[in-house]
Amino acid sequence: MLYLQLFISFFKIGLFAFGGGYAILSLIQHEIVVAHGWLSQSELTDIVAISQMTPGPIGINSATYVGYAATGSVWGAVVATLAITLPSFIIMLLLSRFVLAVQGNKYMEYALSALRPTVVGLIAAAAMLLLNRENFVDYKSLLLFVAAFMLTFKFKMHPILLIVLAGAAGLVLYP
Repeated sequence: MLYLQLFISFFKIGLFAFGGGYAILSLIQHEIVVAHGWLSQSELTDIVAISQMTPGPIGINSATYVGYAATGSVWGAVVATLAITLPSFIIMLLLSRFVLAVQGNKYMEYALSALRPTVVGLIAAAAMLLLNRENFVDYKSLLLFVAAFMLTFKFKMHPILLIVLAGAAGLVLYP
C-alpha cells in the first residue's frame, strides 16, 4: 500500500511539475511532510541539500531519496523515480507533434513568457519552505553564500571545486 501511495504522490508531483525542480519543492514538501508524514521538514531539507549536490535534476533526485527513505528499500526509490518522470514522458510523447507545429507562434511565445513569473514565484515559495527554525540562515551561512557567489561570478570557479571548498569550510565553521 505504501508503494502505491508513493507512486500516486510522485505521479501527481510529476504531473504538475512546471518550472523545474526548485518550483516543485513546495509540492514535494506538501505531499511528503504534510499529507503523508513520511519525513520531517528537517529530513526533507537534508534530502534537498543532497539532491542539489548530486548529478541530475533536483526533482528526480529528491524523489529517489524520498522513495528510499520512506520505504527503506531500493524499490521505493525506483517507484518514486518512475512516478515523477512518467507524466513528463507521457505528455511529451503526446504533445511532440503539437509543439513542432506551433513552434515560433507568437501567441505560444506570449503564453510561455506569461508563465515565467509564476515559475519565479514557485521557486521563491520553495526557498521560503526551506527556511525553518532549524535551518535559518545565520551569519556563517551568509558568509559561505557570499564567498561562493564571488568565486563563481568573479573568478569562474568550477562548481565541483566550489562544492568541495564549501564542504571543507562548513566542517570548519560548523564543528
